[in-house]
Amino acid sequence: MDNYQIPAKTRIGHVHLKVSDLQRSLDFYCGLLGFELMQTYGDQAAFISAGGYHHHIGLNTWYSKGGNPAPVNTAGLFHTAIVYPERKDLAAIVIRLFDAGYPLTGASDHGVSEAIYLDDPDKNGVELYWDRPRDQWPLDKNGQLEMYTNRLDMEGLLALAK
Repeated sequence: MDNYQIPAKTRIGHVHLKVSDLQRSLDFYCGLLGFELMQTYGDQAAFISAGGYHHHIGLNTWYSKGGNPAPVNTAGLFHTAIVYPERKDLAAIVIRLFDAGYPLTGASDHGVSEAIYLDDPDKNGVELYWDRPRDQWPLDKNGQLEMYTNRLDMEGLLALAK
């Protein structure tokens, strides 16, 4: 193999999820998380976004209508990660989830970011997080990035929402 490197400004544009019930998924992603419905494709697919982009998430029932969640111990998507612009924005969605009684599956401080974890109605993993400024990322003694998984300071996070 040669030394090809993907361009630094490359980004992941969207995720497209197979879901079993389109309306239930729209209730979660739009109704609870606050995404905007941009377009539907009949009663089989929907495209949603933040800020009016054509779509960040596609949802479809083409092969999965009425289906069961994928088994945990098989290959597939671990989670979709949604990045919030600021820590206070993450705090606001955590309060919204708590107020709705929606269960979290985890919460972590990764050094570079703070994240909460939950499952959508089809048991697709969802990570909601914000990135710390790059100059605050943890480095080892050689100046290399050193991420970790520590307990999230939930009290400190939630204090921002008050």
